[in-house]
Parts: sequence; structure tokens; C-alpha cells
Amino acid sequence: PTPVPTPTTVTIQHEGSGKLTRVPGQTRAFGTGPLIRYRVEIEEGLPFDPAEVAKVVDETLSDPRSWAAAGRARFMRTDDDDVDLRIIVASPATTDELCEPLGTGGELSCRIDDRVALNAKRWAFGAEAFGDDVENYRHYLVNHEVGHALGEGHRDCGGEGELAPVMMQQTKGVGACLPNPWPLSWELSASD
Repeated sequence: PTPVPTPTTVTIQHEGSGKLTRVPGQTRAFGTGPLIRYRVEIEEGLPFDPAEVAKVVDETLSDPRSWAAAGRARFMRTDDDDVDLRIIVASPATTDELCEPLGTGGELSCRIDDRVALNAKRWAFGAEAFGDDVENYRHYLVNHEVGHALGEGHRDCGGEGELAPVMMQQTKGVGACLPNPWPLSWELSASD
């Protein structure tokens, strides 16, 4: 996968424009299992190249370590109106609105109905557990929230020194586990 550079001087305003724009383009379906058509959207005014954001989402979902493995889902990006998921990168305030009634407090991301709302602050800076590894944090963020869309609930750390399940709330910390952006083999075969 190609890393997406984050400028060192990026500023993410708490409140954005509120206007979401779909990223043009599409992919062929990848993976096996039920087809999930998704669209990538970005809030206007954020300091990210929309095509690069879509590329990270596409690379994450098409990676053999993602939910596309083990027959969990086939993913296909489109810019059509008719989609199963809208994967949206938005300012903290817009993310909070998109996530209602969940309380994301300007810090977290969510999946509600057909919306996967990814907080731009997290997209830019990651989370403490991942340190400077923003690229893998972004993979985690996409895999975690799309996992919710596949019916997966939150998981706990399995034990000291183990990789954290992708469905662990790693944005809040990993406890005794190690940060991990990909579903573990047992997560791919399990369902809540």
C-alpha cells in the first residue's frame, strides 16, 4: 500500500464547512462474499487530497488482510447514489453530527446506518497507541468502522503482548495488547 503523506503543519478545524463531496471514481469488486458498494466522501475544506483519501480506503478494503478475506465481503467503490456504505472523512463537529445519537465528543469516529464517519482529526494525527504510524492507524480506522457495518461488535485485548483485535477501540488505547490495523483470523471467521 502507498502511504498518504500528512503535512506536518496540517490544522484540522473543529468545525468544517458541513458540505460533503463524493470522490469520483470506482473500483472493480474485490474479495469474496456479499457485495458491499461504497462511496467515499470528504468534507470540503479539509487539508486532504480526496483522491488520496479514496486510495487509502480502497487499499485497506482490498488488502488480503482486511474483511475482504475469508468470504466476509466483496467491496466495490462507486460514486453512484445507490450504495450500501458512505465512507466519510469529516471535521470533528460534522463527525459528531453524522454519528448522533452516539457521543463521539469531537474525538471519535463511528458507523451509523449507512454512514462510516471518520474524524478528520484522527485521519490526520492518528491515536496514541499507534504513535507516529498514521498510515496503519488509517487502515485500523477503516477496518474497525467497516467491521461494525458487517455486524461486528467491540472486542477486548486477548492478553499481554498479543495483537489487539481490530474491533477493539484502539483509538482509546490498547491496554496490554499491541496496536493492530487488521482483523485477526478469528475475527474474520467470527460474527456477533
